Amino acid sequence: MGTVPSTYYQFIIDYAPYVYVIPGSGPDPTWGRAAFAAAFAIDFLYEAYYDSQFESKQTDIYNKVVSLADWLLSQQCTDPAKKAYGGFKSNETSTYYYSIDACRVIPSLLRAYELTGTVEYLDAAKLAGVTFLKTMQDKQIYGGFARAVTIDDAWLLQMDVECLYGLLGLKMLAEKYDIVNASLYESMMSKVVGFLREGFENLWLYYDPSSSSWRRVGLTENEIYDDPLAYALVGLYDYEGWNLTIQKVYNFINSIRASAQYPAYNPAICWAGYIDVVNRFPACDYYDAVTSGIIWKIRKHHDKSSLQFSIKIIDKHQDKFMFWGVKHTDYGYVENKKATATVCWLSLLYLNYEDPLTRFTQILKSKGENIILFPVREASDQVSYGEGIDIQAIVSPARVEEVLIEPGYTINDYVTVHVFAPIRHHDKIRRKGVDYEILGIQEFDFQGETAYRKAFCRRLLGA
Repeated sequence: MGTVPSTYYQFIIDYAPYVYVIPGSGPDPTWGRAAFAAAFAIDFLYEAYYDSQFESKQTDIYNKVVSLADWLLSQQCTDPAKKAYGGFKSNETSTYYYSIDACRVIPSLLRAYELTGTVEYLDAAKLAGVTFLKTMQDKQIYGGFARAVTIDDAWLLQMDVECLYGLLGLKMLAEKYDIVNASLYESMMSKVVGFLREGFENLWLYYDPSSSSWRRVGLTENEIYDDPLAYALVGLYDYEGWNLTIQKVYNFINSIRASAQYPAYNPAICWAGYIDVVNRFPACDYYDAVTSGIIWKIRKHHDKSSLQFSIKIIDKHQDKFMFWGVKHTDYGYVENKKATATVCWLSLLYLNYEDPLTRFTQILKSKGENIILFPVREASDQVSYGEGIDIQAIVSPARVEEVLIEPGYTINDYVTVHVFAPIRHHDKIRRKGVDYEILGIQEFDFQGETAYRKAFCRRLLGA
């Protein structure tokens, strides 16, 4: 398994459940502490407790999980006269109880119960599922969960696709922790999937019953936030596996490439914070760093080249990826705020990472050579590249029948490379001190996953 950076672990121990931490200052008081930050911290710490890397930290981890779970209990509505009964405040000063927060907290409290045996954690998770989420589902006729209710029983009735993440906790309750109510949970899961699948498959963010329509964001409603779709992917993947719905959504988002406006974007690293899914291009200049962690399990089993490339970049820029948003070009932060959710999810990525083992990676290991990949960063009047990344490749001279030789070049100026890494058109490679521009790329699939890539590269004259 992978090794979690010590700075990531210590950040979680020191700051969860605060949402943001300002370097040199401390927790951001504007956002304070929130249920989702506590939940994701528990998710990581639960796995870390049983990992050999943290064998000497078990007591500290156990105590932190207890502290976080106890705090979550203090955020739960325990007044049965309220519609929010069983839900969790979105942050410590809020009066809103969101369905998505219950969806996030349920599996975390169940893990805390599994670790500590504290029955109150189990009871709180069951209350959130069998009572609060049931109330949110029954509020309307569609089958999704109403977005939120206030402590004074005022409603937000939109239904978010992101709540497919709730399948994780409901499934855990049905199969292990609250079997007596299994049929109720199964009915709830069937209803929420039955309704939200249409919006999910078509890359909508939520359904608005006031206009009887699926909605996105942006002036033309062409854009999505990346992380709600990532959370939805994780929940439905756990419930249904690698089916056509999951493949359709994941492959669509992950195949949106760089644009003229954002030439440095590479979805294999992470997904952009805003994505135009109609015109198919990133709609902002930064990655939402948390996404790399959220979808780690899908990538581990179905997109190993993206998984490997992503952690290679993150590992080289560990501190920068602790911020919630990092620029495509140089991974600089969007705001000077490190994010607890991001650090928790990236820690889970590290903890569960293994170098991909495929037939082609075995060939690369025995027959390949080391080259340096320089991702294109700007491609306007003058092309510029980002810092070099070491990758492996099988390199051979190009054959004359395979390439269109351009004026001023000879066949000796072209090479063919076979790589596992998600290279892009116009990226640069350096082999034995000679620079080449990547031209045409072919991807070769095996059992629905990219096995390797073949690219023709032309020497950069004067480079």
